Amino acid sequence: MTLAYRLATVVIAALPFAASAGAAEAELMLVIKNHRFEPAESKVPAGQRIKLVVHNQDSTPEEFESHSLNREKVIPAGARVTIFVGPLKPGRYEFVGEYNEATAKGTIVAE
Repeated sequence: MTLAYRLATVVIAALPFAASAGAAEAELMLVIKNHRFEPAESKVPAGQRIKLVVHNQDSTPEEFESHSLNREKVIPAGARVTIFVGPLKPGRYEFVGEYNEATAKGTIVAE
């Protein structure tokens, strides 16, 4: 085997990994403040994996819970957590802060 042939084989074998590494997911920032999610409604692209970054600015913990997204995660006071969801089909996906359901509500709209 020539050196050029070996290099070509390595490059071809690496192509699927390069393509997946370059595909970045959409990022959505949510803040919990005064036991409310801000923004209360967010739009994201359908068919794409979403990286939710939730920053709890309250002095108490909160639990992000969504049956439609099939996710739940406790977020300590003052902490940030990352939650991956999707790819999402077009539609509305509701979530709540389980510890403050009366006020901590939100929706992700995939379009």
